[in-house]
Amino acid sequence: MPKQKTHSGAKKRLRLTGSGKVMREGVNKRHLAEHKSSRRKRRISMDQVLTGGDRAKGLKLLGKR
Repeated sequence: MPKQKTHSGAKKRLRLTGSGKVMREGVNKRHLAEHKSSRRKRRISMDQVLTGGDRAKGLKLLGKR
């Protein structure tokens, strides 16, 4: 059986931590930042953890399950 290829879009957007969590970037940071508060922009900047079904899907797309 051939090897599973990593999904090209997923490898650009998701990453695995050492403990096995699937991380993604925050949304709403790309544009229209002028009217957003600094606090909101800082919070958006932090990476988010995928949970539940999204985590399972992310792992599959990364070729880890």
